[in-house]
Amino acid sequence: MSIHNSLKTKGDSAGHRNVLTRQERLDRLEEDGRWNEEKDSLLGIPKVRSIKVVMKKKKKKEEK
Repeated sequence: MSIHNSLKTKGDSAGHRNVLTRQERLDRLEEDGRWNEEKDSLLGIPKVRSIKVVMKKKKKKEEK
């Protein structure tokens, strides 16, 4: 039995995910200095924004 085309994934880095895993949230909080493993509890972890990075297209230089 094969997988339907709409259910196939095209790779981990193919698209932007709105939901982060718990470990990804903890990593981002540690980078920002908002998480301390010794003081903070795993229950009630603060929300973390997931921002999609969009690269601007470079303009082609006109040849003279």
